[in-house]
Amino acid sequence: MNRRTFVKDSLLTTAGLTILPSGLLFGRQNTKVSMGFIGVGGRGRNHVREGLLHDDVDIVAICDIQEQSLAACRAQFQKAGKKLPKEYTGGMDAYKRMIDAEKLDAVIISTPWQFHRDQSIDAMRAGMYVGCEVIAGLTVQDHWDIVDVSEETNMPYMTLENVSYRRDVLAVLNMVRQGVFGELVHLEGGYMHDLRGGLFNAGKGKSGKGAVYGEDAAVGEAQWRTQFNIDLQGDIYPTHGLGPLMNYIDINRGNRFTNMVSFASKSRGLNAYLDEVAPGHPHARINFKNGDIVTTLINCANEETISLVHDTHLPRPYSIGFKVQGTAGLWSDVANGIYVEGQSQQHDVWDPAQTWLDKYDHPLWKKYAAKAEGAGHGGMDYFVFNAFKEAVKQRKPVPIDVYDSVAMSVILPLSAKSIEEGNAPQEIPDFTRGQWKNRKNTFALDDSGL
Repeated sequence: MNRRTFVKDSLLTTAGLTILPSGLLFGRQNTKVSMGFIGVGGRGRNHVREGLLHDDVDIVAICDIQEQSLAACRAQFQKAGKKLPKEYTGGMDAYKRMIDAEKLDAVIISTPWQFHRDQSIDAMRAGMYVGCEVIAGLTVQDHWDIVDVSEETNMPYMTLENVSYRRDVLAVLNMVRQGVFGELVHLEGGYMHDLRGGLFNAGKGKSGKGAVYGEDAAVGEAQWRTQFNIDLQGDIYPTHGLGPLMNYIDINRGNRFTNMVSFASKSRGLNAYLDEVAPGHPHARINFKNGDIVTTLINCANEETISLVHDTHLPRPYSIGFKVQGTAGLWSDVANGIYVEGQSQQHDVWDPAQTWLDKYDHPLWKKYAAKAEGAGHGGMDYFVFNAFKEAVKQRKPVPIDVYDSVAMSVILPLSAKSIEEGNAPQEIPDFTRGQWKNRKNTFALDDSGL
């Protein structure tokens, strides 16, 4: 098939959780997928590691502007005993030279957020599937541009949101689809992760008082992510929490986000952290615009409500903060508990969540847990990489499509606009242009993508 063509609505599913063998549905099982990687920093190399484990993936080319990243990536190929890919570097347009010169089926983009829109659009226009790390774009128009080009070229775009494949997340999806929680009413999630060490590296910079944003020893996300917290006030990382929740309530498939409002707390955490690790450092006086806690409330067409939280500047254990609550019970990952009315061991007392999660373990995890063992982020990276790879290989739609991708990503610019306008409500665009009313939720209903 032509690389600009993919099969629409090709998944054959029945109600419930039927697992359909992919070999019966699709051909191209012996085809190799030709991939290029734009950005091979820490996250990009995680995807490269997954690709190197698959004999049906041919990593043809990699692109990065930093030699240290390219060198680390080379070492991955040498350790795996694989042929080194062609390298593209030397400037911000290096990725353009790569997609112009190489006949790639797909690219995986793991660059700083500000580059995602242009890199994705250029790759789709070159006839390539796009698997992109979050965020899709920085403005509402960026998100519309990605949708328009995907529709124009018939090239799929997939946000590589790995939390959608987390084992407990999929077990709860199984429970939701079997009606364990009744009709869903309210959901919560977010990104609650102490990122201070990553935003301000612990190494030594020119000052000798701890390398911080903008200094010579700053590496990884400290080179760019910190700046977003200086310049912008909003939820700058909404997808970890929102991606999984979308599947529970059929967003873009019989339901959609309608409007939202955001609130930001004061900003104190990053300054306090710098005062502690690098006393007297001038960067401790930076005015970080982004609040330590950003809370977004979302309405849905089917009248569910969602609370989304961004919390990365204060000391805390990691959590996504999931809560899925319905007329018959709820799951809370913070409480590590599940309560189902009439079935839980005690009235008004949490059951240990694992008891229910084991009972409703998703068929995909039951079948592929051994393959996912050792993969990044507790196995999630195996599932998200394979889902993208198999979509490319079989020339079919990706499981997290362009409409899903932009629906969760557009919360960034909309939350910033809401806060800037005094917590004013914001309409959330219908990127499907009405198609949400008739589309069906098939996420993780078969194993054709794995």
